[in-house]
Amino acid sequence: MATSPSAASQSGHHGHAGHSAPAARVALVGVHGFGTHHLGNLERLQAAGVVELVAVADPQPPAPGSVPDTAAVFPGLTELLAGTPDLDVIIVATPIQTHAPLGLAALATTADLYLEKPPVASLADFNTLCNAAQASGRSVQIGFQSLGSHALAALEELVASGAIGTLEGISATGRWVRDRAYYKRSRWAGKRSIDGIDVVDGVATNPLAHAVATALRIAGARTTADVASVETDLYRANDIESDDTSVIRVRTATGLPITCALTLCASESVEPYVTLHGSAGTAVFHYTEDRLTVTTAAGETEQVFGRDDLTENLLAHRREGRELISPITDSGAFMLVLEAIRTAPAPTPIGRQYLRWEGDGDAAHAVVIGIEGALERATREHATFSEIGLPWAVSAVPASALRAPAGQGTAS
Repeated sequence: MATSPSAASQSGHHGHAGHSAPAARVALVGVHGFGTHHLGNLERLQAAGVVELVAVADPQPPAPGSVPDTAAVFPGLTELLAGTPDLDVIIVATPIQTHAPLGLAALATTADLYLEKPPVASLADFNTLCNAAQASGRSVQIGFQSLGSHALAALEELVASGAIGTLEGISATGRWVRDRAYYKRSRWAGKRSIDGIDVVDGVATNPLAHAVATALRIAGARTTADVASVETDLYRANDIESDDTSVIRVRTATGLPITCALTLCASESVEPYVTLHGSAGTAVFHYTEDRLTVTTAAGETEQVFGRDDLTENLLAHRREGRELISPITDSGAFMLVLEAIRTAPAPTPIGRQYLRWEGDGDAAHAVVIGIEGALERATREHATFSEIGLPWAVSAVPASALRAPAGQGTAS
């Protein structure tokens, strides 16, 4: 789940240090969907004198009053670039299948790029984009907002201190509800591909991508070289192409298991979380809330952390060389997960006898009966739905994808 800039701005991100420099000239591509969150964040940053939103692009005109009167409006990035010189940052918040061509077009300019998650829809496109970034010398920030949480540093210190004993594994649990309207909101929703172009809009690659990316980051798995293997066990309750209920199991190069058990077919939505399983305790990180709960023999503690805004971090990187929080190469591990899902067989439909529908019409949503317990067991045992013997799960060995070969490009 992407966290709104307003939430991030209230949770202790860095201030506007050094913003006596001229305001960065920013363009936003995509002003609807998650683009509306970027508009709100850019409004905040423009009021602080940090940025100037000089242009936006979207084939659907922006809502009245959502874009500053001083910003030019274009139907697409091509027209925007032709009419807008000297950009410092281009933010792309558009459908998944457009990320690769728009990202490459942005990198052909002198601007740095903020690209929403998932970066692109295939590992091949990811490598192409990395190589383009390296050749251009431009910086690319990927929009995994949860990685800006200060809780990640605290978790690193927690593991290093031995407070929860030896780290034995990491899991991510996501239980959300998505109704029929969610899959009707756009042509690409719930698609594996459109007209031969990869989309890969599954539970782990888009709505709950932050669960996967956060678990990988906590495990120290950033690049493709940090991952030994990825296994997928993919299902769907909805009448869609992609998966809505899945287990993704990753083994890092150091042998640490990461199990992500995710669904959009829960009885009710709860905040997703990443769990560190230690030999002497657990740490549970609710990443949308920056809330960390640590449980050991000594008791339970809970703390809420601040968060750095990724747009501000990119600006600070440009201005003073601050390290990027989510550089493109650090999405390599996530892209191996996406590639394993992209190349896996189509998800298995869950039999109707194992489902119930709640609500009416487009507000109706599928519930996989007993899914909460299934997710718990999968993460606790680091097992797939198939391995724990659920009646709707197939008994075949899950699809597997090994890590990519060396030689992937890098970006600043």
